Amino acid sequence: MIWQLDHRPIFPDPRDAEPSGLVAVGGDFTPDRLVAAYRTGVFPWTVDPITWWSPDPRAVFEINGFHTPKSLKRVIRSRIFSVTFDRDFAGVISGCADAPRQEGATWISDPFQKAYLQLHRMGWAHSVEVWNGTALVGGIYGVAVGGLFAGESMFHIESNASKVGLVVLAEHLVQRGFQLFDIQMLTPVTEALGAIEIPREEYLHRLQKAVGVEATFG
Repeated sequence: MIWQLDHRPIFPDPRDAEPSGLVAVGGDFTPDRLVAAYRTGVFPWTVDPITWWSPDPRAVFEINGFHTPKSLKRVIRSRIFSVTFDRDFAGVISGCADAPRQEGATWISDPFQKAYLQLHRMGWAHSVEVWNGTALVGGIYGVAVGGLFAGESMFHIESNASKVGLVVLAEHLVQRGFQLFDIQMLTPVTEALGAIEIPREEYLHRLQKAVGVEATFG
């Protein structure tokens, strides 16, 4: 059974998701609903209709398990790129929306961008910007709730830019006391950097603890 959401910012138990990971349909992109989604362990994926998902297994970076290949360490040492936080959230989410994708059109449509820009203004959503001089060449955005950081998307227009951003972000999350770095689904890039898959049940157990942690993104 797929739940049809109403006006209330609440979600069914993700354990009742369809085998595909689909939890519910409908609702809206209000800040209350989006924050409730991350606290529950679900995230939005499409706009028309709005769909909410909780895949099993779930991909995460272990907070102290990030792997930086030697070649990437050389790139970082070269100082080709500089990295900032929350300097250009709009530029990062726009870059993610424009990035070419194997699966076709982006899910980061205008309603998504408007919703997450509002979350950013309220202090829930954050960005990592990667620069080459004054040019924005890569970035990552996501949502922080307690000790959870949920990475939503990343982009690059220069080789290794987004990977450098991930390295800096992972170090930042450790320093800030985050407990769970969620990336939703595994990709070849994130797997090479140490990401793993864990069962949904384990993810939800760890999520419950993480959202109760007092951590600030900065």
